[in-house]
Amino acid sequence: MSDSGNFEGFLGQVGDTLGSAHINTSDDTLTRYGENTLPGGDRRPAAVIYPGSTDEVAQVVKAANAHKVPLYPVSTGNNIGLGSRAASREGMVVLDLGRRMNRILEVDEKMGYAAVEPGVSFQMLADELKRRGGQWMISVTSGPPEGGMIGNAMDKGAGYGPLFDHFGFSCGMEVVLGNGEVLRTGDGSIDRPGDQPGDDGLVNWHVSKYAFGPILDGLFAQSNYGVVTRLGVWFLPRPPAIRSFHFAFPDDADLEEVIELCRPLKMSNFVPTLFRVANDLYAIGSEQPSPAYAASNGTRSISDDERKDLQRAHGLGSWNVSGAFYGPSMEAMEPQIQRMVSHFGASGKATYIPHEEALEKPSLACAISSISGEPTTTELGLLKWRPGGGNAWFTPGTPMDGKVANQFQEIGRKIYEDNGLDYTVMNVCGPRFARGLHVIGFNREDPDENARAARTYEQLAETFFDHGIGVGRAPLDWHDFHLAKTMPAFRDTVQAIKGALDPNGILAPGRYGID
Repeated sequence: MSDSGNFEGFLGQVGDTLGSAHINTSDDTLTRYGENTLPGGDRRPAAVIYPGSTDEVAQVVKAANAHKVPLYPVSTGNNIGLGSRAASREGMVVLDLGRRMNRILEVDEKMGYAAVEPGVSFQMLADELKRRGGQWMISVTSGPPEGGMIGNAMDKGAGYGPLFDHFGFSCGMEVVLGNGEVLRTGDGSIDRPGDQPGDDGLVNWHVSKYAFGPILDGLFAQSNYGVVTRLGVWFLPRPPAIRSFHFAFPDDADLEEVIELCRPLKMSNFVPTLFRVANDLYAIGSEQPSPAYAASNGTRSISDDERKDLQRAHGLGSWNVSGAFYGPSMEAMEPQIQRMVSHFGASGKATYIPHEEALEKPSLACAISSISGEPTTTELGLLKWRPGGGNAWFTPGTPMDGKVANQFQEIGRKIYEDNGLDYTVMNVCGPRFARGLHVIGFNREDPDENARAARTYEQLAETFFDHGIGVGRAPLDWHDFHLAKTMPAFRDTVQAIKGALDPNGILAPGRYGID
């Protein structure tokens, strides 16, 4: 944090530009914005600012440069398990883009896209498309419905349907760089006198990803080079019917066979969605707190016998596979469903759970909602598996090779159990790669459990790294840790770009390890 003279001068300049009503330094607000679910503790900011437009963001960034005050932009601040709305370091000024910049700027129902500001949540856009007749659907996460679409895309978040890659299926952005300049990417960069964002003159901005020159959009994913204030997001035509399928496998070691069964179905794209392969505790922890926690006060992992009791009570397995077909009617998809029953049934271990039965099981109904473009709060229940609200996400990936996937589930499970925590994971599977969403749930109010959670993350990260595996996203506590694992040329390059686009290091210093 800069000295108080610079800070007060900065607030004065911003107050003159935005109005004092859009600056907040109250104790309650600063406490709330510093809160997160990670073991490293809260990170209290110095102030919170609420800009209302791209121009206002640019003016705030220029003032921050003039007074050397670091800013930390957030969209809606619902990045639970990765940092929430807390800044990389204490004492920054949080730039809350979601409070006032929450407009759906454009909806093109012919081309199937919307242009949104950072405060537009998954729920907001889903509701708007429903209001317009429901011909289109968006890709959603299984995280908070209030999560910001821009924030999620720029952090490489994902969903489960055909448009699961939220950054990959975005197109065209407006960015305030760290020096206060405004950049439009792709065909939005065309500079004709009088053109403004959204003008008919920029007809390709949100439909063509590849325009003249270098592709700059990727520079702003998981970085701190600029503030994205507008993004084009693509829709999928909503099919007349969505029919899910689910299979429960009884044993932990069945993951090897599950992956081998899923891979050819995605290689051929016979199944249009990704496969959600959730272990028992990921599914059941969405529905209820741990019944075993109180007996040991959280000092040991749930036992295999206790897990089996939960599986029987919920009608689930050690691994639970979910996916779906899109078609003209539920009946028309019956041959595809029967092919799935035959394919998975050949293992001799899979129990088929039909769509109608799955709707009665909250954890599987959540999967159906997510695949159908409907935001849901069900998986937020994982925050209550253990008391105290602690939650951190470890997100490695493995190739879609059953032996490799099973090797890493054995490694991960042992690390959790050695630290007295409960192995909780969902593998999100494509044709060649599966992302493992490992949830580290812990009692953040218990110092010992808090320390064990941090140790679990670090042991997982070190062990997977030793086997040549990194992560897709990272909690704030370990941004420096993960950047340090990259090659010197990579670190030098990202720092050189930072120096070019944000020479005073104003935007989120430390985010993803970049100063």
